[in-house]
Amino acid sequence: MSQISNAPVRSILILQTKFIGDIVLASALARNLQLEYPGVRIVFLSEAGVAKFVTGHGIASEVIAFKRSNMRGTTLQRAREFIATVRRLRRDHFDMIIDLADSKTSRFIVGLLNAPIRVGFSPTEKPLRWYERQPANVKAKPLGYGEQHYLYRYLSPLEALGVELRVRTPSIQPMPQETAKVLALMETSGLRRNGFVAVHAGASFPGRRWQPERFAAAIDRISSEIGLPVALVGGPDEREIAAEVVAGASSLIANLVGALPLETLQALLKEARLFVGNESGPMHMAAAAGTPVVGLFGLTNPIRWGPVGAPSITVRPSMPCDCVGGDLCRKTNPSRACCVWRLEVDAVVDAVRELLSRTEATPERAA
Repeated sequence: MSQISNAPVRSILILQTKFIGDIVLASALARNLQLEYPGVRIVFLSEAGVAKFVTGHGIASEVIAFKRSNMRGTTLQRAREFIATVRRLRRDHFDMIIDLADSKTSRFIVGLLNAPIRVGFSPTEKPLRWYERQPANVKAKPLGYGEQHYLYRYLSPLEALGVELRVRTPSIQPMPQETAKVLALMETSGLRRNGFVAVHAGASFPGRRWQPERFAAAIDRISSEIGLPVALVGGPDEREIAAEVVAGASSLIANLVGALPLETLQALLKEARLFVGNESGPMHMAAAAGTPVVGLFGLTNPIRWGPVGAPSITVRPSMPCDCVGGDLCRKTNPSRACCVWRLEVDAVVDAVRELLSRTEATPERAA
């Protein structure tokens, strides 16, 4: 068993305050820690909305939740949220802290908690200013194991700790009770197990969203030419995008956008024959469930952010991109560059056909 201090590791705090896709990738780190330290208590500091997903799927024993909106609010709101969070964390006296968030705030928290083992990145994602410091006493590489995918940023702390890398990709299987809910929902929606395509047309930033009218055209062709019905998925804040897709399509779509919490969505994605969607959290969720993925990418490089853990094809326009977003684009920022708008419907439908053919006879999907 690898240890940096003489004391046993009984509790680990992982600071992962980003989006659901990052939570999915970080689950591989948590699984390796569980194998290295049997019986360890792993706690995530994360956004409140992912708590049930994280604990229900056994990624962590507990989630200490914070509200991202408060951390972006007034000075008073930020101070209250920060003080309440630190007070809650200090009560636990963690043996190890791993800072995956790598932010000014997360580094401040690590310094205040002062656990015996404190893991952080060196160099940090953004260079430290003269008045900042890295409180970690174990320094992880920006990307571990000589790999390029961002998953290996979240696995890099294992390398720094000398912990054996046993699990390289996320695997998040649905909870039985959520599968039961999904099967009942599928029956009322006319969907068969392993007989429909899950489509996600949303993303956190406009630059990552393929146009709704192109999603609609692709869905019509998947339904008419390939013969698979489509379930549209996404969060409550993506209902407007879903309505545009449904209005632009002539085929019947099971519109489940905003209807499923994350843990139920994971169960639905497991039942799908294929997932098609923008580079976003549900894409990583589908891959972690073992469902084949067609991922739509713009400026973001799939080598760094592509789906892992399942058969996949990533579709990306030729680069460098001839700008189609005009003033909307920030050409060096993948989240705010609209290169994905250049993807043609034919390319996406062709990728669906190819991946269906490639995965048709796999025993796991047949089961």
